[in-house]
Amino acid sequence: MPRRPDISSVLVIGSGPIVIGQACEFDYSGTQACRVLRAEGIRVVLVNSNPATIMTDPDVADATYVEPITPQTVTAIIAKERPDALLPTLGGQTALNTAVALAESGVLERYGVELIGASAAAINAGEDREEFKAVVERCGAQVARSVIARTMEQCRQGVRELGGYPVVVRPSFTMGGLGSGIAYNEADLERIAGQGLADSRTTEVLLEESILGWKEYELELMRDTADNVVVVCSIENVDPVGVHTGDSVTVAPALTLTDRELQRLRDIGIAVIREVGVDTGGCNIQFAVDPASGRVVVIEMNPRVSRSSALASKATGFPIAKIAARLAVGYTLDEIPNDITGSTPASFEPTLDYVVVKVPRFAFEKFRGADPTLTTTMKSVGEAMAIGRSFTEALQKAMRSIDKKGSVLSWSGPAPTPQETADLVRRAATPTEHRLLEIQRALRGGAGVAELARATGIDPWFLDQMFLLQEVAEEVAAAPALTPQVLARAKRHGFSDAQVAELRGIGEDTVREIRHAFGLRPVYKTVDTCAAEFAARTPYHYSSYDTETEVAPREREAVIILGSGPNRIGQGIEFDYSCVHAALALAERYETVMVNCNPETVSTDYDVSDRLYFEPLTFEDVMEVYEAELAAGPVAGMVVQLGGQTPLSLAARLQAAGVPVLGTSPQAIDAAEDRQLFGVVLERAGLPAPAHGTARSDEQTLAVARSIGFPVLVRPSYVLGGRGMEIVYDVTGLTDYLHRAAAEPGGAYGTGPLLIDRFLDDAVEIDVDALYDGTELFLGGVMEHIEEAGIHSGDSACVLPPMSLSDTEIARIRRSTQAIAAGVGVRGLINIQFALMSDTLYVIEANPRASRTVPFVSKATGVQLAKAAALLMAGSSIASLRADGLLPADDAAASDPLDPIAVKEAVLPFKRFRTPDGRVVDTLLGPEMRSTGEVMGYDVDFPRAFAKSQSGAYGGLPSEGTVFVSVADRDKRAVILPVARLAELGFTVLATTGTAQVLRRNGIPATVVRKLSEGVGPHGEQTIVGLIESGAVDMVVNTPKGQGPRSDGYSIRAATTGADKPIITTVQELQAAVQAIEVRLRPSEYWNTVRSLQEHDAARAARRAGHQQEEWL
Repeated sequence: MPRRPDISSVLVIGSGPIVIGQACEFDYSGTQACRVLRAEGIRVVLVNSNPATIMTDPDVADATYVEPITPQTVTAIIAKERPDALLPTLGGQTALNTAVALAESGVLERYGVELIGASAAAINAGEDREEFKAVVERCGAQVARSVIARTMEQCRQGVRELGGYPVVVRPSFTMGGLGSGIAYNEADLERIAGQGLADSRTTEVLLEESILGWKEYELELMRDTADNVVVVCSIENVDPVGVHTGDSVTVAPALTLTDRELQRLRDIGIAVIREVGVDTGGCNIQFAVDPASGRVVVIEMNPRVSRSSALASKATGFPIAKIAARLAVGYTLDEIPNDITGSTPASFEPTLDYVVVKVPRFAFEKFRGADPTLTTTMKSVGEAMAIGRSFTEALQKAMRSIDKKGSVLSWSGPAPTPQETADLVRRAATPTEHRLLEIQRALRGGAGVAELARATGIDPWFLDQMFLLQEVAEEVAAAPALTPQVLARAKRHGFSDAQVAELRGIGEDTVREIRHAFGLRPVYKTVDTCAAEFAARTPYHYSSYDTETEVAPREREAVIILGSGPNRIGQGIEFDYSCVHAALALAERYETVMVNCNPETVSTDYDVSDRLYFEPLTFEDVMEVYEAELAAGPVAGMVVQLGGQTPLSLAARLQAAGVPVLGTSPQAIDAAEDRQLFGVVLERAGLPAPAHGTARSDEQTLAVARSIGFPVLVRPSYVLGGRGMEIVYDVTGLTDYLHRAAAEPGGAYGTGPLLIDRFLDDAVEIDVDALYDGTELFLGGVMEHIEEAGIHSGDSACVLPPMSLSDTEIARIRRSTQAIAAGVGVRGLINIQFALMSDTLYVIEANPRASRTVPFVSKATGVQLAKAAALLMAGSSIASLRADGLLPADDAAASDPLDPIAVKEAVLPFKRFRTPDGRVVDTLLGPEMRSTGEVMGYDVDFPRAFAKSQSGAYGGLPSEGTVFVSVADRDKRAVILPVARLAELGFTVLATTGTAQVLRRNGIPATVVRKLSEGVGPHGEQTIVGLIESGAVDMVVNTPKGQGPRSDGYSIRAATTGADKPIITTVQELQAAVQAIEVRLRPSEYWNTVRSLQEHDAARAARRAGHQQEEWL
């Protein structure tokens, strides 16, 4: 069936900010879908609040709305754009929930908008636990025995019906397993089910019989209107049931099923997708298989593109989102060609002649006190994928792709003693981030495969493969000499040069020389969807120590772009955005080659660059890609400054090995990182920096801190996302910091000296992104932070253009930026953080690379900075880019009073991280970054833009109700006016004794409430924590007095986050929030106005053209 002629415009809903459980895989799928729909001649309208995505680039859709994804806002967009259809299956749970709300409230019917991709009935059948159970039973399959509960009493009754503990608790309509868990007793049930009922859109949870320890599998399927079904990929979890699939090491294809078992899963999957009624798109079905009896149960289904779809797409080369978008507008699978072969249709199921392994990356170190046990609630912040000819090769490559100290298998030190081995087996029984490392060490200590299988529930086949790695390691260590045979065997099982060096007690460079002397180099195979049955047209490669390489020769000069590896806090999708822009910008002049290992991103889509290498970003792997490309044709150079700290940390070694590094040189990158060199640059430019020093021992650190004077900011060298950064107010705090840092891998001084700066209290922090070509500066954007200095720039809300800086101050910032860019030797992007304090502009730090704010600035100003930077790195000048129309005549130093205001707000994952007793970890912001994503509020003035940013980040601010205020003494004067305004607006004000006293003296009625430390009153008066937990408080204002779990503040903030209410921890944010609340109290046509980025850009261009005409006249 050809494309439906009745659909000429489609509204696509994105997934909003990156959160745990819903990351950039939806940017990848949404971008693919938008491109396909536009290629079909369909007008695409997109709504997504996340500025860091490729899909919100103005050239991906016809009308791009960077607006909060709420039913109210989407209704306003539908009323304005009048699309024919709404496609909700590419934006994760956010898009599905919004679409269901619009269908239920009658909005879609009122405006005549059809739901395509999945009907409301199909979404409900897949998401609603009771309906889904009925569907599976109608298909002749089983689900785990379960009961639905809507109150805690029903939960307790349900446990009795299921035959007692343990039970699995799952809320309906949530993402990434939020609110789910395993209850082993009544206390667990109270904690998990209580939270689950609160997280569910429909206030219901499912209690299931425990299938802990069963084997877990997933199938990725697609179906069209002609009832053709294909199984794209089977995926197997290495961890048994009990660990969320996003947190488990997974393998594709499934490796431990017999042919008959796999066929059984296929039959059930196909029957379920038909019965649910997904008839134009993809879906993902999860199964559990009892290893003892072979009984199969269906765990759940996602009637949409999911995290596993991105993995399945990258693992097979089968573009699920692209095909889903075509199916949604009427095509059938047999009418859609396979891009990779060009000669087969999409109705051909992919075949794999390799093994794919995905390994998750965690960030527990960012959340002090968080329980590191892995459960059914997803906690990983990113993932890496690797492809190999065997499981062992793919596993080792994936583990080194994680790019984190202590995440690869290691054989250093003596083998564990029998006592240590028994301890390791016991520890491996509990799933944690390091489970595979514990298993490997236990095997080294003599533990048996059967013993480990009993303890962990992991299939003996995987454990046997781990044992094989142990045997290879022993062979390498014991060989009299490193012969070609020994080395080749190690390389075929994925051992890196560094691991071989460790086993032999020699240097990594020595191993490389020996390997090259033997002529041992990897060859590059192609992902072709068909196990080489047909020729592949797309160069999508992975390395293996095999015989024949498939890298085609080329004549054009190539540029190699290094991606940013797995997402993590501090290095996320924003860096991938810059890498993709570089590939697009350089494609006209060069053959673009992308190297990356993150399956969730747009950069690892096979049609973004001319060649894609799915490889770890380590020195060894990158050098081999460079040498393979050099053999294929000329290489102009490598781009390392766009992917964050991962490729930057390789720059100096790559250059020393003879790789031409484009743009800012590694020496210049060092000059900005090295305190003394950077101090010289500032001195020459006559720019002040806060008093600072460096130290390589605890004694030096204490001495430097005393000479500078407290408070100080302490941080390690070469880190991204403020890792290990803290503000310390006294000697006790500093001693505590050093004690904790010493316990980390590598210790406090592992990456270089500790950097100690005087902390500037009450300074306004300013972030600048600029381009420099060696002679001329282009100021991209000047952002003013809403929170004062001391909160990491990635976690602080910021506004562009700056709200309180005069044109004179911006001109001063521009001059300082130019002096630093010239002094450091930048060619391309530079990001500088300044602090303005009592009229002195201090330089906090400079990063001569792409920063996390580049996408936000590009969306807010309409100037694509990353594309311009890539061209500058390749030798263009700012003048030539202006002549080509890629940069406007005026930069951010020229103010335009009619420019819209953009507010970036961070989205924080605290709800996912709880202490072992179930409390949320402390939500206090500081100099170490903890946010996973961001949203952008964009409107004509600051109050409206800030209101939108709050609405997009966590559902918005209350317009009525009760506000609780408890602030530190230093903030009491500053909160009087904003709190007085809240009282005038009709809010009831609660406060602790000290704060209430100050408010009352200023004529603000405030009710005193009891602190947690005071306990419940004699007449049953609740403490503030009790009031927050019971839902009696709508917003909390709490500025910190002291740190640590003992303080009342911690309990208040944890309770607020647990109750899902807005928490404000700085006075500046409170002032902004009051302005936003005032806006929301006006009629909705005042604040619920929507304008697309294209309209904003057109208005800006018209103003500029008019301004130029005036100048000519």
